[in-house]
Amino acid sequence: MDDKNSKLACKLLIDMLRCLNGFRHIKTDSAHLEATRMPLFEVFIKEFLLAVEHVVKRGVRSDYVARQDNLFALRGKLMIAQQIRQNLHRADRFFTEHDEFSTNRPENRLLHKALRLVLSASVSQDNQRLARELCFVFADIPESVQIAHDFQQVRLDRGMGYYADALAWARLILEEQSPLTGSGNHLAPSLLFPMDALFEAFVAKHLAKQLASPFKLKTQARSHHLVQHLKQDWFQLRPDMLIRNGDANLLVLDTKWKLLDAMRSNAREKYQLSQSDFYQLYAYGQHYLDGQGDVVLIYPKTDAFEQPLPVFFFPKAENLRLWVLPFCLSSRCLILPDSTQIKELFLAESLTVSRKHSFDKPKQTLAANGIR
Repeated sequence: MDDKNSKLACKLLIDMLRCLNGFRHIKTDSAHLEATRMPLFEVFIKEFLLAVEHVVKRGVRSDYVARQDNLFALRGKLMIAQQIRQNLHRADRFFTEHDEFSTNRPENRLLHKALRLVLSASVSQDNQRLARELCFVFADIPESVQIAHDFQQVRLDRGMGYYADALAWARLILEEQSPLTGSGNHLAPSLLFPMDALFEAFVAKHLAKQLASPFKLKTQARSHHLVQHLKQDWFQLRPDMLIRNGDANLLVLDTKWKLLDAMRSNAREKYQLSQSDFYQLYAYGQHYLDGQGDVVLIYPKTDAFEQPLPVFFFPKAENLRLWVLPFCLSSRCLILPDSTQIKELFLAESLTVSRKHSFDKPKQTLAANGIR
């Protein structure tokens, strides 16, 4: 991949990550990405460091922390059992529990731990310099040694809201899936993203903006189950998206991060489609649309898959149609078939419509379209 395409891919991935809950705190803009040759791994480290720097500028917060100690003066509450055990012959000592106003609180311990990790992992001089400066600020605060417990103790109340971004990044850095927490003799940072979830969130965000009024997009519907057994609902049906008008479901959509090839239109290769995806959409159509209407599989647009595939029909559900449509990542737009029922759901100015495959054509069986 040449430098220009690499930059475009980096910008696109950043935009997609902003749609995912775990990365919603990304502040890097396109102008910044164009001005830097920093690897994406270092970009994320930079994001975390800037978030911590914001915390430092606003002030590292202290809190009252309960502390037990053997003191020369009575302070707080005398711990009777410990006093008898340790100070029975020491009238000058008092074993007490008292509150101490300290920066040693879970939020700061977690940030310090994450700072130490990125300092050891980063190869960028700018990131290392900023990480060292921030580590110096947190030098008197111990690093977190019980990460999960400290995250459970995090409290973002009483003016602590400005910690939210830094702690969100710290969670990504410190969780077990993070490349920074890997073990071994050689540190080889890598970035692995849940691309299925990433593509789904990206499509949902932009598709919602393209709907005509009064239609609404609902994500992760979960109101139906596949079967009932012993008066219980089993196997929840969760399509990625529904287009609704009030309480009425109009269109079921499911995203798949997979590359299709429109030239492989034979019964053996089947465009690289998965039979299990068709079973899944058939079940969605039966339960969410009562077996009538349109269900849609959305795949990323590529040079090998630029236009919607011919419509698929189910022989035993003649009123249910399945469409396989490309979503253009660069234009953030779903490429629609020439189907009035689908086009009317979208704003006219946002439509990218294919004229290649008309909806008003003789019905085709699954076998005729290469699905058996």
